[in-house]
Amino acid sequence: MKQTKLFKEFFNSEKAGGVVLIFCTAISLLVANSSFGEGYLGFWNTYFQGHSIAHWVNDGLMAIFFLLIGLELEREVYKGELSNIKDALLPIFGALGGILLPAGIYLLFNFGTETQSGAGIPMATDIAFALGILALLGNRVPVSLKVFLTALAVIDDLGAIIIIAIFYTKELFLSNLFIALGIFACLLVLNRLKVRNLIPYIIGGVVMWYFMLHSGVHATITGVLLAFAIPFGNGDEKSTSYVLQHFLHKPVAFVILPIFALANTAILFSGNITETLTENYSLGILLGLIVGKPLGIFLLTFLAVTFGLCKLPSELNWKSIFGIGLLGGIGFTMSIFITLLAFDNELIINNAKLIILISSLVAGVLGFVTLKLSLKSKVAVEE
Repeated sequence: MKQTKLFKEFFNSEKAGGVVLIFCTAISLLVANSSFGEGYLGFWNTYFQGHSIAHWVNDGLMAIFFLLIGLELEREVYKGELSNIKDALLPIFGALGGILLPAGIYLLFNFGTETQSGAGIPMATDIAFALGILALLGNRVPVSLKVFLTALAVIDDLGAIIIIAIFYTKELFLSNLFIALGIFACLLVLNRLKVRNLIPYIIGGVVMWYFMLHSGVHATITGVLLAFAIPFGNGDEKSTSYVLQHFLHKPVAFVILPIFALANTAILFSGNITETLTENYSLGILLGLIVGKPLGIFLLTFLAVTFGLCKLPSELNWKSIFGIGLLGGIGFTMSIFITLLAFDNELIINNAKLIILISSLVAGVLGFVTLKLSLKSKVAVEE
């Protein structure tokens, strides 16, 4: 598997961003549960132009995060791991298993209850944290494993985006939606006319975001649509898509996602933790991320390879695939994001965030240990 310059940059920014995310999460948890907690929570709930600061972060800044995800997905489709269907099938099957089985486990505990809308929570993978953990293993990690995890997480994010668009749209205002889609169509026309200047796309994207925000469909979807409207060309360093993706890496990794973490991990530790852990939605999230993710990813990739639909790269083995599956259980950013859309009850939201953090921590530790053992034994065999 070929490792491009942009992929290296993406991997490096994401792994460093993962460290910053961990730091911001720890700070947010400490401050929220200190004597400054009331003021800290009050700040994020301060209203500006009709919306809280936290709402502006989740609907505004996160649209830029989704724009970067869209640009990475576009590159993967046109020039990367997803451009060759035989190479793409392994992470596609893995992502599919990592979406379906966790959702099934969650629904097993919550179907027919008021919390069944949280089925999307354990489907997601946090690419920054997952790559950050993988980076801790150093040079022993083969390039193909990095590429597999990146492609898997990007497809996972695409699945989450589709789920958000379909299942978490509560009220639809067709006039605003049609205006937003009309702007998207105009941007596609600019693309076909080979307009390479970013300014009309950015202006069009902001206007499209405004109408999408008032359409009932989550505004962050605008980021993905805009990504596919921006010209890819031949994908070289002078292409519009490359320039924007290169520009967005560090602001997203070191500004936007840390702000999202600060705004959304101000979790108050209150009540009985044992009681919280045994709630149906808690069990669904815990088992979905820690058990459903690795099993789903492993089983579907194993079946796909067994039936000859795709092949396992020579550098990889099934232990490393299972280890990557465990890292896939690090939900964090996307899981918290879907939690905010799935529930209205503040207590459930707070508890679900806590369970997501616990699950992600357990999945990350198990994934690290599993990969360290499997990669070490692989090196030993080669020697």
